[in-house]
Amino acid sequence: MPDARRRLVALACALVAFSLLLALAHAVGRAPDPAWLMGREATWVNHSTLVAWWITWCGYAYVLAPLALVSIALAVRYPAWRWRVALAIVALLLAWQGADLLQHHFMRPRRLDWVVKHETAFSFPSSHAAIATAFYVLWSAFVARSTLRGRAVAASLLALLALAICWSRLALGAHYLTDLVGGALWGVTVVALLAAAAPINVFEGRPSPSLE
Repeated sequence: MPDARRRLVALACALVAFSLLLALAHAVGRAPDPAWLMGREATWVNHSTLVAWWITWCGYAYVLAPLALVSIALAVRYPAWRWRVALAIVALLLAWQGADLLQHHFMRPRRLDWVVKHETAFSFPSSHAAIATAFYVLWSAFVARSTLRGRAVAASLLALLALAICWSRLALGAHYLTDLVGGALWGVTVVALLAAAAPINVFEGRPSPSLE
């Protein structure tokens, strides 16, 4: 794909995703999800709680910081991955901090049927869902486009982990479903903007760990 067209497509994706995020924020406001949706969400709360608690840690700094350091070590060792690693780390930071800023802007209160941990920060959009999309799903795409052995399995596991992180937020009563959708849209917005700004198309080519 020509460079100019790549940037336009990426910017269009970012614009669409962010527009959908704003439309969803306007629709939900500061109220809980609609009753018909809350009834369904309530059936997911407090199931496999211990599993959900461990999975939800994948969206906290305790796990993300070591993963970022491992990514940096990968970039030092394998130059072919450097742009992808740089984009993934910047995407992680922007998704994380951007979601926090958006939460303070929209000021949607948290659910009251929480389990394990009462999180008092605002609810929309979910920073966990944003991170799951802008970091774990992004790495899934990078791995799928690589020459790594077992890349299909590894990419699938990363994508499943991203879905599991979102599920964990529902199982713990930490977010509404619309919070998760909003977080995913913010993650897509961040990745698309960075893809437009990157000097290379990070989704083309098949980097190999042995490529110097």
